[in-house]
Amino acid sequence: MTALIPETIETDRLRFAVIRTETVDPLELYEICSADPGIETVTEYMPWEPHATPDDTVEFIDHVDEQYQSDDGASYLIRPREGEEGAGTIAGTAGFSLDWEKRTMTMGVWLRKPFWGRGYSRERATAFIELAFDRFDLELVAITVLPENERSIRAIEKYIDAYGGQRAGRLRNWLTIDGEPADCLRYSISRSEWEANRSEATVVLPDA
Repeated sequence: MTALIPETIETDRLRFAVIRTETVDPLELYEICSADPGIETVTEYMPWEPHATPDDTVEFIDHVDEQYQSDDGASYLIRPREGEEGAGTIAGTAGFSLDWEKRTMTMGVWLRKPFWGRGYSRERATAFIELAFDRFDLELVAITVLPENERSIRAIEKYIDAYGGQRAGRLRNWLTIDGEPADCLRYSISRSEWEANRSEATVVLPDA
């Protein structure tokens, strides 16, 4: 078990548990990632498609587990905490990659449709940003999004503006979607911007 990246994170309304081969039921996650109502809409602007077979889910779990073990990043299952509608159920996943040489975290999230519109994306972003600067001692947090994903852009720009960040630019042919190169927009928050605009910490790290 890595001592650097926490296995669990708690915010005011959410609990995050790291995705690992030993702790996640691949069939449960496969059902969500393959046939969950609205999954086609959820993944429309994601760099992955609905899982075609359980083996796709196993490969994903193995990949993020390896990333976690090497301290290069982590992916978490998101579950609403007690008092939230749907408490205890999987609401989606969130993750980040760590570029230690560039001292940068790049983060992302996706949520099932019933959990849209609750502000969970920002709550997750705040937690990861705090990790990046307070625990990992990094200098920058970055977020990339497809230009067509207007809903996510609106959500991103709200917390980017609140924490003093900025739109860094358009990265051309940065991703491959359905076998074709695609542009993406990049937003970022620096350590100094965060420290000048941060709110009270909301992160609890039981195994820190």
